[in-house]
Amino acid sequence: MRSTRTPARRRGRRTVLAAAGLVAALALTATACGGSADSASDKPDATSSQAAADGSGGGQAKVPADLAGKLKEHGIDVDRWKDGGWKDWDKDKWLSDAKDFVNPVIEGLWKPERMRSAEEADKKVTTKDAPAGQGVSDPDPAPVRAQAEKTPYHRNAAPVGKVFFDSPDGPAVCSGTVVKDVNHPGRSNLVWTAGHCVHAGGNGGWYRNIVFVPAYNDLGKSEAELTDASPSEVAPYGNWWANWASTSNQWIQGGSETGGDGAAYDYAVLHVKPEQGAKSLEETVGAALDVDFSAPSTAEAAKMGAWGYPAAPPYNGEKMFKCVDVPGRFSLSASLPTMYRIGCDMTGGSSGGGWFRVLNGKSVLVSNTSIGPADNTWLAGPQLGRDAEALYQNMSKTYGGQ
Repeated sequence: MRSTRTPARRRGRRTVLAAAGLVAALALTATACGGSADSASDKPDATSSQAAADGSGGGQAKVPADLAGKLKEHGIDVDRWKDGGWKDWDKDKWLSDAKDFVNPVIEGLWKPERMRSAEEADKKVTTKDAPAGQGVSDPDPAPVRAQAEKTPYHRNAAPVGKVFFDSPDGPAVCSGTVVKDVNHPGRSNLVWTAGHCVHAGGNGGWYRNIVFVPAYNDLGKSEAELTDASPSEVAPYGNWWANWASTSNQWIQGGSETGGDGAAYDYAVLHVKPEQGAKSLEETVGAALDVDFSAPSTAEAAKMGAWGYPAAPPYNGEKMFKCVDVPGRFSLSASLPTMYRIGCDMTGGSSGGGWFRVLNGKSVLVSNTSIGPADNTWLAGPQLGRDAEALYQNMSKTYGGQ
């Protein structure tokens, strides 16, 4: 989550408006993996592992020829990349353009202990140019305390998970959501998250070793308990590597540590493949959510809920939380689209986590966590309109069938 500061003016708390009712209506796990009590611990089919598919026969997965070609075009040695060359963040080799995303599988890299070491993608920076007087902003919302999601997560919020990646500062973490692929119904491999969880913005490039772990820490174990947890408890559906990622040109060009001009376009779509297994993400998880690209007004949206894995204190990133509130409007600039804002005390690590509303009786993804203040009293997320839908459709049509 990118941090920003605004004046402390607050809107009067619009009634809770049956927030509990929204939580009940937000059935994030529509099919609940066929209802099996232990289905979340089913192992992917190891005989169809990514390594086998790539012909590596074990160990680190072989870099596909097309990705190898891209790396070579930029003077990057493929074998050295797999053996740790990806740790070279030389600015001349840090790929930034939309067409230059590369994320070859390094099997076994994201072990449970490495996941626990990942830090939130958060920068506590003051933004001096974000007063509520710029553009259209409602008064600051009253803080809403995040509530812990019920366990096991695969029964209550299976599409929600954690996005891990490597940055120049080390392993980092965000949140993400399994979304449906309209062009490949029932077989989606798409994950929605924030742009700043995959790309550093205007002064950087693509992050590396991007992996999605749905229903991370399925039983909601404590940090101490996770020390002895089995891999299936930490990653019940396995690790899903992004073989392609797309974020907005506005984020790539204008994103910054505080959101910047890219904040209103701070969204991304991942196309993922299992580190081991052959089934699609949606088939494996048993649930995925539609994306609402209508960019409803705050009055029309009525209530929204944000889900994620906050990692900065007082949270530690190991458990899933949610906030439900009536959204207000937030604008960083009169020249930028208005964002949604809700009261919520979730911290960094919740970035990229989905925002949901009920539409025609179904839970749909309507935004994602992007920025928040340094005192962690609210969250803001982009409206998803035509630009976001075009990004999603291009990802679906170009990579969805792979």
